[in-house]
Amino acid sequence: MTAWSLRLTEARSGLDVTIELLEKKAPANVAFLRNLLAEPCEMPAIHAIWTGPEISCPIPSALVPPELAEVPLPPENATLTPQPGDLVLAYVPARMWGGSPSPIFDLGVFYGPGARMLFPIGWLAGSVIGKVLPQDLAALTEGCIAIRQQGACTLRFEAK
Repeated sequence: MTAWSLRLTEARSGLDVTIELLEKKAPANVAFLRNLLAEPCEMPAIHAIWTGPEISCPIPSALVPPELAEVPLPPENATLTPQPGDLVLAYVPARMWGGSPSPIFDLGVFYGPGARMLFPIGWLAGSVIGKVLPQDLAALTEGCIAIRQQGACTLRFEAK
């Protein structure tokens, strides 16, 4: 496995950061994301309600190929209390949340202290799959605060 990273951008807020992926700590979850993001991808995102300082990016089920959706993601490098700069992939099996017939995949970009993986269905450990580069943490915080103030947005993920 070779290390890789993502460029995360959002036009209105000016968010532009690099995320180092943690392949050794979360190999199955990073492989899922690598397959999903074979090409640059834009996804709708919102500021989270339950988890605190997080921009939540629920991955639209139409973007998840059936061969990826059929394989449950194991918890790897799991956390209930994400730290600033963490990229967390949360996986919810089909029918667990609101009876959704498809599994739910959510990318969370955490930008401040006090975050928690608390959802309407209860506590749900997520896999920390990446870390924003230390030199980009201030830009992450600034961009995410702008997103919180401006409302829903579109995040762009691009492999570097």
